[in-house]
Amino acid sequence: MAQIVATTRSIQSTLLCPTSGSANERARNLLKPPTFSSKVFSSNGINKCPQDAFRSCRINARKSASVEVIPVSAEDDPKIEEQLRGVPQLLDASNGMWSKPTFRRKTKIVCTIGPSTNTKEMIWKLAEAGMNVARLNMSHGDHASHQKVIDLVKEYNAQAKDNVIAIMLDTKGPEVRSGDLPQPIMLSTGQEFTFTIQRGVGTADCVSVNYDDFVNDVEPGDMLLVDGGMMSLMVKSKTEDSVKCEVVDGGELKSRRHLNVRGKSATLPSITEKDWDDIKFGVDNQVDFYAVSFVKSAEVVHELKNYLKNSGTDIHVIVKIESADSIPNLHSIITASDGAMVARGDLGAELPIEEVPLLQEEIINLCRSMGKAVIVATNMLESMIVHPTPTRAEVSDIAIAVREGSDAIMLSGETAHGKYPLKAVKVMHTVALRTEATIPGGQMPPNIGQVFKNHMSEMFAYHATMMSNTLGTATVVFTRTGFMGILLSHYRPSGTIFAFTDDKRVQQRLALYQGVCPIYMQFCDDSEATFRRALDLLKNQGMVKEGEEVALVQSGRQPIWRSQTTHNIQVRKV
Repeated sequence: MAQIVATTRSIQSTLLCPTSGSANERARNLLKPPTFSSKVFSSNGINKCPQDAFRSCRINARKSASVEVIPVSAEDDPKIEEQLRGVPQLLDASNGMWSKPTFRRKTKIVCTIGPSTNTKEMIWKLAEAGMNVARLNMSHGDHASHQKVIDLVKEYNAQAKDNVIAIMLDTKGPEVRSGDLPQPIMLSTGQEFTFTIQRGVGTADCVSVNYDDFVNDVEPGDMLLVDGGMMSLMVKSKTEDSVKCEVVDGGELKSRRHLNVRGKSATLPSITEKDWDDIKFGVDNQVDFYAVSFVKSAEVVHELKNYLKNSGTDIHVIVKIESADSIPNLHSIITASDGAMVARGDLGAELPIEEVPLLQEEIINLCRSMGKAVIVATNMLESMIVHPTPTRAEVSDIAIAVREGSDAIMLSGETAHGKYPLKAVKVMHTVALRTEATIPGGQMPPNIGQVFKNHMSEMFAYHATMMSNTLGTATVVFTRTGFMGILLSHYRPSGTIFAFTDDKRVQQRLALYQGVCPIYMQFCDDSEATFRRALDLLKNQGMVKEGEEVALVQSGRQPIWRSQTTHNIQVRKV
């Protein structure tokens, strides 16, 4: 193995322009993947290696991410398309599935479906642009509107031969909101304003709150935040049914605005009566994931999982970390769940805002070490709700989430009610793809082995990952539960994980996990015949090329074509 690594490095250092330019230029050539500007604006013939040399040194499957990474689309600037036509490509893009954004990018994209995107045409376009998971926000809309979206996603999955979209139902949770107003109210700094638990109040200086214990939860001196901090009010006094405040940061108060108290969580159950109705709706429609809002303890997750077990359904539970009370119980909450979402909006409202990036990194590291999925959400491309291009800070935010190792990144209002939903997905796809091209392969959490130490599969996932990172091979796995595909994903091999399954539900669930390309295929009793069919499918779809080697892993909790005690890895040539 050491000889192979040494030889590979020797080949790379020899082929990547060994004699051109200064030492600094050679270092840049070796360490920095080709940028957009270097492909378009490089001088003719100066300091350029032969095209074939570049091709031969790209032994790492991950490097294919550098193809067609363009910061603007051709429709935005036709001149860019003209310039790119004369630029030699580093790798030949296939015409099959492998050339589509959904499978070339490893970090998955979650899109919230709303008024801007709840049509058949838009859902199809979102899927082709790079959406992997469709999120239903139960805080908005009714069951009829969400049923329409579920049916459209299922219709897409039934028709698409080379792609699949998972469905995530996001519960409303115990949200505290202001009541209805006849028209928006402009609040000014220093003004007195009152919140009351009496129903139906909506005047220029007082509005209702939908939470009867609101008065008991706040104390004079508390800071009340509207919509995560868009406005803030200081609590001055309270009576039996009202809370009097002074406006600190003013603004326009509209109907049904979200309210938080800095440093406190509402004493409401994490799963409300409305949530249970929505959860039953999800069971009836066989969604793939629940995202549970404002989880404060592991007991909430256990209660939901017991309900799902008694209902005879296998829906995975993603906990949303967004309340101050969840932080002390972070380890037990994530242990009980199937994954976590870093919901930075409410998290930044209930905790000091400077803690949010630190908690994001901590939650990602914890999930990866425990073998759980992790999603980074909220405000990732907020400006694109109304603008066609993102801020540079938003671009950096996406890149940081990708580099920290999140399985998925999420769009909320950008795709639910924004003006540019497709452009937002394309920006997220392009930034994630470009960032992935700079990440060294095979960076695994140091203690992930402790999580899976009771499984022989863990050792085989580790060695399959080492093989992928060293030889640049893709990994092929056959699974009926999804376990082995998920385990391999957490090891982050440099090559793609092609997870074949004969269960449509498993295929959809695997769409969330980093680096996994889930493929539905019926298995037969003859293992060799199934292997051949799988490799033929990959070749015919352009995912692998003839003569290419792949690592075929047979392991996991549920044996297929093997005894319980037999595990193996094969290297096969396509």
